[in-house]
Amino acid sequence: MKPKLLARALSYILLAFAAIMLLPALLAAAIGEYRTIHPFVTAAGCSLVLGLLCRWLGRGSRDLDSLRRNEGLCVVALTWSAAGLIGAIPYLFFAITPLDAIFESVSGITTTGATILTDFSLYPRAFFFWRSLSQWLGGLGIIVLFVAILPQFGVAGRRIFFAEAPGPTEDKITPRIAQTAKALWLVYILLTVVEIVALILVGMPWFDALCNALSTMAAGGFSPHPESIMGYASPAVTWIVTLFMFLAGSNFALQYRLLLKGNPHSLSASEEFRFYLSTVVLFSVLLWALLAASGEGTVAANWRDSLFQIVSIVTTTGFSSADFALWAIPAQTVLFAMMLIGGCAGSAGGGIKVVRVMFAGKFLVREIDQMVHPMAVLPIKIDRVTVHREVQRQMLSFLLFYLLLLVVSGLVVTMIEKNAIIGMVGAAATIGNIGPGLGEIGPMGSFAGLQPVSKMLFIANMLVGRLELIPFLVMLSPEFWHFSRQ
Repeated sequence: MKPKLLARALSYILLAFAAIMLLPALLAAAIGEYRTIHPFVTAAGCSLVLGLLCRWLGRGSRDLDSLRRNEGLCVVALTWSAAGLIGAIPYLFFAITPLDAIFESVSGITTTGATILTDFSLYPRAFFFWRSLSQWLGGLGIIVLFVAILPQFGVAGRRIFFAEAPGPTEDKITPRIAQTAKALWLVYILLTVVEIVALILVGMPWFDALCNALSTMAAGGFSPHPESIMGYASPAVTWIVTLFMFLAGSNFALQYRLLLKGNPHSLSASEEFRFYLSTVVLFSVLLWALLAASGEGTVAANWRDSLFQIVSIVTTTGFSSADFALWAIPAQTVLFAMMLIGGCAGSAGGGIKVVRVMFAGKFLVREIDQMVHPMAVLPIKIDRVTVHREVQRQMLSFLLFYLLLLVVSGLVVTMIEKNAIIGMVGAAATIGNIGPGLGEIGPMGSFAGLQPVSKMLFIANMLVGRLELIPFLVMLSPEFWHFSRQ
């Protein structure tokens, strides 16, 4: 790796992030919260200084097109880590400890939605705007944003674009990667604006509509209301948020082809989307039946909450229309199962991803058939295209490492907290970037009471899970840390 090249690439990102950090300060000035301006100006100043320092360290290195794959992975990991640390600075001004500030910031930027807040009345509106804005920035990917707005990356943008979300497919919708990034952000912004308007039209205050829409489209889950979506007590709000959560968990490239290219079959032709839709419908019906059997709530309310919570968990958004920590164990088990799926590839959702779950099922079926017909050639196909062996190996490796990290971190936190629900469900909620879990860390609970080591493990889980493990796993190789002079 070339340190000067890394510093140069990181400098552009930090300087752009400094400008973004001023947005909450501008909102605070606009709504008269003048005392809350300086936390965000301070954070912007820190990002500016670090950006200029990296620019100085990277002097003489102008050709970012020579950025290699391992360097792209390093830029991605450093970008998300730096964003989490810089984003934590404003929280320090509101009597939040450094560790909790980092936890809240990383939870926001990775769109996890796990919170350490216990009393929402203590914080101004600019504070909540930054929580939701940080999720919105991370929802489609920080790197995707900077590739779209920073022309300096050029060819290097492709390497870091796919290094940020190293999924099983590379779905380019335009020949140039910068144009692809811009197209994705166009759809993202369009859907966000439409949701804001829809929420305002059904009676939600404009500020709440803004924050909830930012968090919804990011599949994040931070809400300015302490009781999440349940706190608004509005069936119309619940249905609107359900729809846009579902869209946030769908492939944005396919939505681009549908909304802006006029291809009516872009979603229905996708095997992954059909599996995603079927999963939502089937498990919503199952959860509705379990809630009906418990004798609580009306038929309409149970159906609305069932669909909302299945969509919220499977898309890793983490909003709540009901306190599902109080539901019966069978209903909670269904929600836990949804934590192990995630959104579609190319969506704002986290988790394992629908395409990998679908591939795992086909792989197991193929292995059973292979035992019966050992000489048969049985390719695995998705969307009628054979999945290459290299891609199969990558997906199986991902699934193995994902489950290994889930079990190890879950067991460690279980021993620290002496609570298996916090340990295992918390690990699944943070690696999958879902947010709320069950029990003390449920939808109306908080992660504030956890031990410092548990919080640090969950912070690592959120970062590793958001970047789909690969950038951090590559860093475990000694060869990765071979530096060269320019």
